[in-house]
Order: sequence, then C-alpha cells, then structure tokens
Amino acid sequence: MLPRHEIVRRAIEFARPPRLPFWQHWNHKLPEFPDDVCNIWEMDRAQAGWFFDRAAPDDWGCGWSATELKNIGQVTEWPLAEWSALDSYRPPDPLNPFYYERLKPLLAAADDRYVALTAHNLLFSRLHKLRGFAATMEDFYAEPECVNRVLDMIVEFKVRQVRELHRRFGGRVHGLFVADDWGTQSGPFIGPNLFDEFFAPRYQQIFDAIHACGWHVILHSCGRINVLVPRLLATGVDVLNMQQSRNYGLLEFGEQFRGKVCFLATVDIQTTMPRGVEAEIREEARLLAQHWRTAEGGLIVFDYGAWEALGVNAEAPRVMFDEFMRLQTAKEQP
Repeated sequence: MLPRHEIVRRAIEFARPPRLPFWQHWNHKLPEFPDDVCNIWEMDRAQAGWFFDRAAPDDWGCGWSATELKNIGQVTEWPLAEWSALDSYRPPDPLNPFYYERLKPLLAAADDRYVALTAHNLLFSRLHKLRGFAATMEDFYAEPECVNRVLDMIVEFKVRQVRELHRRFGGRVHGLFVADDWGTQSGPFIGPNLFDEFFAPRYQQIFDAIHACGWHVILHSCGRINVLVPRLLATGVDVLNMQQSRNYGLLEFGEQFRGKVCFLATVDIQTTMPRGVEAEIREEARLLAQHWRTAEGGLIVFDYGAWEALGVNAEAPRVMFDEFMRLQTAKEQP
C-alpha cells in the first residue's frame, strides 16, 4: 500500500495516483473519509498570538481587528501608512526560533501523510497589510520605488525562512502552502503588465527557493484570477487552491488549465456550498472531477474547514466528500 504522501505527490506531479487524495482541514476532520495531508498552520502564528484572538500587532507591526467569527479579521493599523516610516522599518527576523520550534511535535504526528506548511501573506497580501489596500493600489503608479523596496524586503524574509525550514526539517516537509488573494468577482486587482513588473520575478525567486528544497509550491488565491493563472504557472506554481469554481467558469477554467497544474479544489464556497442542496453539491463535485482532473492526476479534494464562517451547514462538506469518494478510483478517471 502506498503511503499517503505518495498518493498526494502523484496527483500533483501527474503520476497516476491510485485514487483522489483528500486534504482535510486541520481543525475540521471527517473521520470516515481519507486524511492524506498534515496541514500545519503554526507558521502563521505571531508571537503576540493569533489575529482572531485580538492580539497585539503582529510580528510585522500590523494591527488587526477581528469579528466574533473566529477566523475573520482584517488589518486596520498599517505600519507603513506613511512612507516616511520606511527608512526605519524593520521586518521580523526570519530565523527567529519561535517560528520553527513549535513545528517539531506537529511534524512527528504527521505519520505517512503529506506535510504542507501554511504561511499566508506571501507578497501582495503582505504588501497591502503593511501599507493599506487603497494606498497600495495608488503606489504602483505614484511610488513604485517604495513598493519595490518593500517587496524586496518581503522576498528576502520569505527566502531566508524557506532555507531555514529546509535546514531544520529537510525532507520531512513536502510542500509550502502560501496565499495571495488577487481577484475581485470579475477580475484581478491589477492588470498583467503591473503583475509582470512587480510580482512575477519575485514569485519566481521565492518559488525557486521552495523547489530547491524539493518541495511543491501550493498557492491559494481568491477571486476571478483567470488572466493571471498562466503567469502564476510560469513562475513555478505546482498546485492552485481554487475555492470559487463557479466564479472562474467551471468548464471554461478546466478547458484552459486542466493538465497544466494540479487543482486543490472544493465545491464552490460562495454559492453551491452555502445553499446546501445535496443534488447541487454532488453534481458540482462530478463536474470538477470530470473537467479539472486527468487520467494521470491533477486534482486534490479540499475541505475549507471553517464552514460556519460561510453559513454552510455541517452536512454539506460530508455530502461533498461522499460524492468525491464515489469518483475516486483510477478506473473512473475521465
């Protein structure tokens, strides 16, 4: 019997996994279904605590406001709200033992599962959390030199963090799960030209560092980012975490990118899952399996986990997983 991390690897690398892999959320387990991924979120904890605990400013100096829903919050205090603060600003130490020592017992508990370390706020998300979203949109045109300085600072932090993770844990890790939300409901926040100027080469630098460790790059991005996907793939993304399949155009998206990248996918979290209609959930799961995977692999079933924050009833994720289970064997591949 193959170890679970090998099943996931085969799906990512289009090497004919024997079944669909299942990525269950770290705090939301459905024990009757496969649990193939050990997803460790501790890289995101600041020394002051989690943002949803109404902690002091995080390690980057960003002050958070949280809602009563446990995983919802946003930055409302920006350390670089004034560019005059840039010269004296210092990012956190990427070699701080705090970021790494907590991982050891979690890695030991992974067994044979695929280990993915989650570290959100990759580039764009960290930039606008430091500066403020509206100001960042203006800065691409008004203050490009300042934007470049901050992005280079973030890249240096991320690359050094990746190398330290590898020094400490090496082959015990299989992939890094990173995030930049790039899209509105209708398209990305910026056009391809700005993306190419400010972000593509920096993504390449970070992803090259991850690949040099022998790890996969797993990227989450919300919104209709279709126009940016070819650029993301060119910089080295191995897995795309897609949660709004209807917004991308489920059939259109599959036709364009099926076989070019592995999808870490769920039934649509904005429409189908909140409605909670069993027949609709099962039908969308079938469509995802039909149009987003290949006979060689390319699809991992994803559980969003914090369903209560989206108004999704407890039975809907179980229905989704059950339908994917029906479709999981290699013999049923399209």
